[in-house]
Amino acid sequence: MIESALRSNYSAELGMRHFQDGTVKPEATLSLTGQNGDFNYLISADLAPGYRVEESLELSMHPDLSPNETIKLDRVIEQTNFRISSNLSWEFNSRDRLALNFLYGESDPPSKLLREIIDFNAINPRVSFERERIPAKAYNWEIGGDYEKNFDSGAKYKFLFIFNDKVGDATRERFDFLDFGAPENKNLFLDTNNGYQEKIVRTSYTWDLSETRGLELGFEGAQTTQDSELLLGLPLGGESSVDHGGLTPVYLPNAFSTVEEVRYEGFAIHNWRINSNMSIESSLVAEYSEIEQTGDIYNKRDFDFIKPKFDFRYDISNSSQFRFTLEKFVSQLSFSDFSANANERDEDQDIIAGNPELKQRQSWRYTANFDHRLPNDGGVFNSRLFYYDFDRDIGRVDISPTQTELTSTNGNVGAGSVFGLNLDASIRLDMIDLPQALLTAGLLVQDSKINDPLIGMERKVVPFDRGNVRLGFRHDVARWSFNYGFNYRDGIDGNRPFWDIDNVLYIGSPSNLMVFLEKTGWRGLTFRFEAINTLNHVQKRERRRFEGYLRDGMLNEIERFYLTDGVRYTFKVRGTF
Repeated sequence: MIESALRSNYSAELGMRHFQDGTVKPEATLSLTGQNGDFNYLISADLAPGYRVEESLELSMHPDLSPNETIKLDRVIEQTNFRISSNLSWEFNSRDRLALNFLYGESDPPSKLLREIIDFNAINPRVSFERERIPAKAYNWEIGGDYEKNFDSGAKYKFLFIFNDKVGDATRERFDFLDFGAPENKNLFLDTNNGYQEKIVRTSYTWDLSETRGLELGFEGAQTTQDSELLLGLPLGGESSVDHGGLTPVYLPNAFSTVEEVRYEGFAIHNWRINSNMSIESSLVAEYSEIEQTGDIYNKRDFDFIKPKFDFRYDISNSSQFRFTLEKFVSQLSFSDFSANANERDEDQDIIAGNPELKQRQSWRYTANFDHRLPNDGGVFNSRLFYYDFDRDIGRVDISPTQTELTSTNGNVGAGSVFGLNLDASIRLDMIDLPQALLTAGLLVQDSKINDPLIGMERKVVPFDRGNVRLGFRHDVARWSFNYGFNYRDGIDGNRPFWDIDNVLYIGSPSNLMVFLEKTGWRGLTFRFEAINTLNHVQKRERRRFEGYLRDGMLNEIERFYLTDGVRYTFKVRGTF
């Protein structure tokens, strides 16, 4: 009995990942699990390479398709992700349970890049270069816990809390020069600092109203705060500043900001077992929040929402189930949109202005699911049909100071809708005498629309593109303690543009093929090999820039981008002791 109450084991996974430029990075997972009487614990640490090497080519053309310039870019992101976490729980008795969780992570993403630019607008092509160095750091921590008490009557009380903090800083410096070894000129300094904190407390009480009905009443309170700072320096010839990288400081409105949201929610959840085949869960959430922004701009607003939800389930048979869900959904705002921020999508526009008047996107969501299990664990089929009706969707809005200084930012653009179908299936290949082989497949098709006043036309709702296809295979060969397989995913091209006030960016759908081999052997260790992005997919994008407003249709430039991050190979060894 003492041995059964005192036990622990260790597990470890060690590996190396090879990248297309020949770089090899380590990765590892170490964990300790155990029990000491009523005390259970799990402590784990992870080291994962976030290293990324990119090679891209940009072809810029005039509207008549004559060459304007080419840009060859090499980017290296020296990122390593580290995380340590723990889960501790106490079973005081059959009625009382307490759990505490802790997490700390670092993911510093410093990067560097080199551009080779060839300008074809002169009689003879002119070559120049740009390089960037972007030191960066990022870390986060989280502490959470929950307490649960069960009563003799079957009632249950729960209490939960979560505190977390995230910090991300990056400094972008760009230099241009005519040739290697020639003098360099700094032409950009962009420093961003962001901090995000969240505190959540939630409590609820659940009890049975009858043999077929249950009710949960609860309350949740949350405080969310984001601090952001943005510094921009340019070679304008004015007085230089050390804080701006030795360049001239550029005044940015709304560059220093603190946004705080205090949110309260009261909720009720009712469960009703109608009969042996049908049940319905209905809930009602009343949310009140106050968002206050201080710093360069002061703004304070109150919001309140009523969010109902109905979830109906019907067990057609032991192997088939139908489910229908109706929900009022209110999205959380990205506080980074409230203040000026760096533009990660367009290198010709360094800054995106903030919008302190941004409001939450709301939607009614209708979802129908059908699940069917084949006999003898032969497989599973799932279909999901959905329709979303959006209000106050978020996109680009016009904040131009004049007709010649066109500027946009994220804002509420109006109503839209999304309609789609998602199919998933997994089948064991008994019909070809491979009962230990599993084939999985999936298909997502969707369409969306919204009338956007900025561009004066109907567009798709971001990020709902046309969909994707998925295919997977795994074969377990038990007699050899060996398994192998692959996972493939490919997007359906088209209908994935990002519209702005004077340009539109079309993004090709990404694809990825991952192949793996795994063998358990010597001393019970498991050896695994993976090839990621095996087909060396090339991401394709096209941006069309316009003279003046996009809606006027005066095309000025076409940019075509081709980017690849290469094939990655990983070898891992896993064991439990």
